[in-house]
Amino acid sequence: MMTKRMVWSATPLAVFLILYACEGEAPPGRSSDNGDMHEAMIGTNKILLEIENQDIIDFIDRYGWETRETGSGLRYYIYRQGNGPRARSGQTAVINYSVRLLTGDLVYSSDEKGPRRFRIGRGGVESGLEEGIVLLRVGDRAKFILPAHLAHGLPGDGERIPQRAAIVYDVELIELID
Repeated sequence: MMTKRMVWSATPLAVFLILYACEGEAPPGRSSDNGDMHEAMIGTNKILLEIENQDIIDFIDRYGWETRETGSGLRYYIYRQGNGPRARSGQTAVINYSVRLLTGDLVYSSDEKGPRRFRIGRGGVESGLEEGIVLLRVGDRAKFILPAHLAHGLPGDGERIPQRAAIVYDVELIELID
């Protein structure tokens, strides 16, 4: 039986084979727009998204978190309520954080790098972190589970986060600066 990790590892090969195996003459009455190849790639992407989604569901079930999901696929769990103002676009957020893979492996943390600062709505951080931070008030602690498309996508971050990796942020919003 093929494991999830094997499927993820085999994906670049599958995409390569799909792209290059579809060369040749188009059937009579059909343009050579590679419509079949396009459909095959869409199908492959759907399978990969289903696998990632199931990995995230399994992760949440393992820890028993009661998460909510946004329309983009961000899942979040606010486990400690603060009493400060709510974050909004244009402010600078200051957070303590840890970032883990779904395997539980720690990849980054404010213990190592210090608190993180970023301007909300200006980019420069994962889109899932930006989306999640506006759900918080100063003093809140939350878990954000970012599927790959809201994290570092296909390439990963080039350092510690592998390609196509969902990540888990444990965040404490410690300050907002106007």
